[in-house]
Amino acid sequence: MHLEDWKRTGKTFIFEGHRIFYRDEGTGDVLLCLHGFPTSSWDWSRLWPELTPRFRVIALDMLGYGFSDKPARHVYSILEQATLTERLMESLGVTHAHVLSHDFGVSIVQELLARQLEREKSGQPGLTLRSSCFLNGGLFPEVYQPRLIQRLLAGPLGPLIAQFFNQRSFERSFSAIFGERTRPSKQELAEFWEAITYNGGSRISHRLISFMADRHRHRARWTDALQRTRVPLRMVNGAADPVSGAHMAARYRELVPRPDIVSLEGIGHYPMVEDPQAVLKALVAFIGSA
Repeated sequence: MHLEDWKRTGKTFIFEGHRIFYRDEGTGDVLLCLHGFPTSSWDWSRLWPELTPRFRVIALDMLGYGFSDKPARHVYSILEQATLTERLMESLGVTHAHVLSHDFGVSIVQELLARQLEREKSGQPGLTLRSSCFLNGGLFPEVYQPRLIQRLLAGPLGPLIAQFFNQRSFERSFSAIFGERTRPSKQELAEFWEAITYNGGSRISHRLISFMADRHRHRARWTDALQRTRVPLRMVNGAADPVSGAHMAARYRELVPRPDIVSLEGIGHYPMVEDPQAVLKALVAFIGSA
């Protein structure tokens, strides 16, 4: 599915005065899909035709991403993105969902799992995750390996870097996190870039990158959530990813009780783009057993 088709068939939700783009399609158990930095819900487009006959699939563009609003002076945080996710699901009447997450989306899930543990103690209502399937992402910041452009954006020169980051630089750095045999085509790269730059998105990338600091700030809470949750967990890991590949899976195996890991050899940071059939197989089998 091309990016323009993805946009045309989407919907809008209002969160704190901001327009949030999302797609809601299919029937059955709800599957919530959470994208990562710096891309958008379009990341799930290759999986979409296979998922919607099996699930009611909900995918949103987080605040600051894709076709959602991108306020220029906003202070972005994982905590707010988690609240946004809860509000959207509440507006759709969804109380229970499986979740598939990628990149900084995995941190949103960790926060949702921590909140779920708190509600179990207090008896308060809220979104209940039935299972969580993690793709490549920074679950444990101590082994996360950000790219040079991410480190620059997070540093004091971040605002300047964001202003001058262009499509050529993006294509070079983005392609490098894919597997050698699974790199995106020129057309795909152009569509990724179009979603990122829509409504001035590339100019706020130094603000969006704050999720890396959030991971260090909330590391104890989010690791504890993985270790204590009763929600079934699975990691589907592109092992060739230099950012959060085999080394992240190794750390997951050390810290998470009864680790369930599916390793995809030769696949990089975007398994759902690089090998959607392998991701689909691992996800459907996992949800079936969960």
